[in-house]
Amino acid sequence: MTTIGQRIAHELGVAERQVAAAIELLDGGATVPFIARYRKEATGTLDDTQLRTLEERLRYLREMDERRKAILDSIIAQGKLDAALKKEIEAAETKARLEDLYLPFKPKRRTKAQIAREAGLEPLADALLARPEAEPARAAAGFVDEGRGVATTEAALEGARAILVERWAEDATLLGALREAYWQRGRITAQVRAGKETDGAKFADYFDFAEPLTKLPSHRILALFRGEKEEVLNLRLEEDGKVAEPGYVSLYEGRVAVHAGIADRSRPGDRWLLEAARWAWRTKLRGSIEVDLRMRLWTAAEDEAVRIFAGNLRDLLLAAPAGARATLGLDPGFRTGVKVAVVDATGKVVATDTVYPHEPRRQWDEALTRLSQLCRAHEVELIAIGNGTASRETDKLAGELVARHAELKLTRIMVSEAGASVYSASAYASAELPDLDVSLRGAVSIARRLQDPLAELVKIEPKSIGVGQYQHDLAEHKLSRSLDAVVEDCVNAVGVDVNTASVPLLARVSGLGEWMARSIVTHRDANGPFASRKALTKVTGLGPKTFQLSAGFLRIQDAADPLDASGVHPEAYPVARRIVEASRHGLGQLIGNRTVLRTLRPEQFVDATFGLPTVKDILAELEKPGRDPRPEFKTASFKDGIEKIGDLTPGMVLEGVVTNVAAFGAFVDVGVHQDGLVHISALANSFVKDPRAIVKPGDVVRVKVVDVDVGRKRIGLSMRLDDEVTPRSASRGQDRRAQPAAGPRGNEGARRGNESGGALADALRRAGLRPDPTKPRGR
Repeated sequence: MTTIGQRIAHELGVAERQVAAAIELLDGGATVPFIARYRKEATGTLDDTQLRTLEERLRYLREMDERRKAILDSIIAQGKLDAALKKEIEAAETKARLEDLYLPFKPKRRTKAQIAREAGLEPLADALLARPEAEPARAAAGFVDEGRGVATTEAALEGARAILVERWAEDATLLGALREAYWQRGRITAQVRAGKETDGAKFADYFDFAEPLTKLPSHRILALFRGEKEEVLNLRLEEDGKVAEPGYVSLYEGRVAVHAGIADRSRPGDRWLLEAARWAWRTKLRGSIEVDLRMRLWTAAEDEAVRIFAGNLRDLLLAAPAGARATLGLDPGFRTGVKVAVVDATGKVVATDTVYPHEPRRQWDEALTRLSQLCRAHEVELIAIGNGTASRETDKLAGELVARHAELKLTRIMVSEAGASVYSASAYASAELPDLDVSLRGAVSIARRLQDPLAELVKIEPKSIGVGQYQHDLAEHKLSRSLDAVVEDCVNAVGVDVNTASVPLLARVSGLGEWMARSIVTHRDANGPFASRKALTKVTGLGPKTFQLSAGFLRIQDAADPLDASGVHPEAYPVARRIVEASRHGLGQLIGNRTVLRTLRPEQFVDATFGLPTVKDILAELEKPGRDPRPEFKTASFKDGIEKIGDLTPGMVLEGVVTNVAAFGAFVDVGVHQDGLVHISALANSFVKDPRAIVKPGDVVRVKVVDVDVGRKRIGLSMRLDDEVTPRSASRGQDRRAQPAAGPRGNEGARRGNESGGALADALRRAGLRPDPTKPRGR
């Protein structure tokens, strides 16, 4: 049997030894960032993406092995495990296959088939299946026994049918084949529920909808299921694109018959057996398979949505920081005023206030005077404006402030305030800013997230940041696990200044955690800044293992040893010292000296412990110590006079900021309180498979307005600026690939009974399982 390591190695396309080494490190408590950065020799340079996939698959396959063992134990306890079944269970590659194999042995409520077996009818079922030349009623007559609850031949035949139906419904091979066939040929349809047209207008694209199961993208699946959950849509799966109503005979009934060895040869028992096959599909198999396929759709859509959310979160966390510059944060509002907070270059709050430039007070000039005083007094360089309600009006205020006081050299930037209210009311915010009102904490967060998005956003629960699609519909554990992994990877990719970092930021460092982060901050507050990485070992509870996992990601600025401010791990300092000696320069002279470093050959510093990948990483760090992988900071400029959706007209070209990326396109903030959608087909002049290959959250882009639907608050945008714009109907939605359900459905219910056998024969012919009498037979 293939081992877990072999299977993962095959899936990742890497050597088994690489996977084995990674699994050993993970089992030993090492984190993915640590393994990816400092154990490249062991894993053959597996990167963090590969390691995350490996970690997830390892979890899945180990859970499956636990389930496999439980199933084997259960069947053994029943005394029903034979060699063939054990081999099949051990060879099962998915959880679905395992459950199919276990189905006949799964403890269940008393069924009609069990009652029939207890009445002694199983020999009748076997006989009818094996000898269709016998007349069913005559064969059943010998099993009539009122004492056992079988009063008539009809009752005997019904019991025999129940036994066969359950047998076929629990046949793993048949179940798997039918499920896959339905997946490939079936479709899903949606219809609006009566009276829900107005309340469910946001689902208008799906009021009359049909699409093959295999062609449904994740966002459409999630929309359909949400529409059903909100009782706006009726969803139905249809086999072969046809409605599964009484009287309709499907190919699947024919497949059941063929699998059971049933054929229509005009023998006395053939019609009864064909009816049993039809009954098995309609009463047992179809319902079970449709439940499975709905779950398959949901799981696939959920996995894709989690992947997209994780990718967007990564891009947002690694967005360009404005840096250590004094910043004025504005949290816009009308009646309650604009909340103001000034933070210095280190993020410390130095002033707060509330101004009322908008309705109903309209204290415009007073607000400008107060803001200019704050900017002058605290040498503010940047103005961060939250992009929520009253943001455009507040941006206009900031614009006038910049224009009136050019001597202050201010720059204003619109900042996403997603999650700011969550932070403001959090326990951490209460501890961090105990003297500030909840409403003012949001302004502080807005200012700080402009200075350093990563350091501020780690304080917020990832799913509250709002860069996903249908995230509130997703499984909590699956989403949280994925997003937590992204945050951990981003924090460790950038590195953390241990002398300024907050508890939430430190808690995401490899090997640390909430408790250890608090311990580090407590020690720092009591004893002053850490002078070196080695000083971290004096923190209560920070032992050798924790130090090993975390030290390389913790930076000590202005330390006596410059390596403490770099990404070189302390365990590799001896290698760095050898490099310094070989260069004939002092460490201070060598760091950043690209000319000298490029003359050194990495191979000459390899030893038994540190291989070529680590040596190359050390040389790269010496060239640019503590380098930040994030891009250079840029700003977007919203067009003056464009403040609400009604101000937009088709053909208008605007600058905006990408706020979110989904499977079907990208959302862009153009400054009108409502993000516009650039559909995937309008992102570039060439085919785009993944929107994230073109844009990422935080990107500054130029877009052309394609259409505007004020009523539904939808804005269609394009990044293909040379395209001609033809305004489309406002009543149509952004997603136009949904097609109406196919034509009128006939009512075939009246043709049940005697016609069903002939209809099944037609189905067999269509499936290629019975000769067509209208065509010549071969020899």
